[in-house]
Amino acid sequence: MRHAQFLARTVLVQNNNVEEACRLLNRVLGKEEIFDQFRRTRYYEKPYQVRRRVNFEKCKAIYNEDMNRKIQFVLRKNREDPFPGCS
Repeated sequence: MRHAQFLARTVLVQNNNVEEACRLLNRVLGKEEIFDQFRRTRYYEKPYQVRRRVNFEKCKAIYNEDMNRKIQFVLRKNREDPFPGCS
């Protein structure tokens, strides 16, 4: 049985399979970046480090968005041949 898309962080243990439930819980927490937030708040982060991290995350998000857009553009099915007659 597959779980619905992680409803309210609920993980069900089926057939006493605790290891599988732990793996599923770790995946849920990883996708929601709870582990990253815990690691960041474990120690004090100086203000300049916060600024550097936030700027890096913004740049990374912009880069990933741009690359995904370019990949989707290249993977289109209905585009015309860029080099006609060169087959």
